[in-house]
Amino acid sequence: MEGFLKPLRILVADDHQLFRNGVRALLQSHVGWEICGEASTGCEAVAKAKELTPDIVILDLSMPDLDGADAARKIQVASKNTEILILSVHYSDQLIREIVDAGARGYVLKSDSDRDLLVAVEALARHKPFFTSKATEVVQSETISSRPIRKNKQFAS
Repeated sequence: MEGFLKPLRILVADDHQLFRNGVRALLQSHVGWEICGEASTGCEAVAKAKELTPDIVILDLSMPDLDGADAARKIQVASKNTEILILSVHYSDQLIREIVDAGARGYVLKSDSDRDLLVAVEALARHKPFFTSKATEVVQSETISSRPIRKNKQFAS
């Protein structure tokens, strides 16, 4: 049937069942989004991502047996078209650098509003990155600092 878009398939990985239930309820209320699977460990998230090839994986950073960054690296290898969104209580500049290096294109703090999570999923569904405001500053500064610096002769010592 023409005119019907396939649903956005999302895998949710967090070691807390109550939190997964809340994320599932929030995301499933959005028309066209479906939770295709859930995982409670990092290894389980990688296995389900390989099996289900979701459009987006929402990963907690702190999970048993394999943390979110390592799981993200493995998912990127197994399912190259899957976008990865990290959802965590943890924040540091170093952590942001690590998750970006791991292939995540989104990061939302669990303390951010549920609206931020929805905006992040919408962005990743369009293959656009989304980082919480604090993290955006780190990502932008990393991008700027990785460019070669040209000295202006006027100011050179």
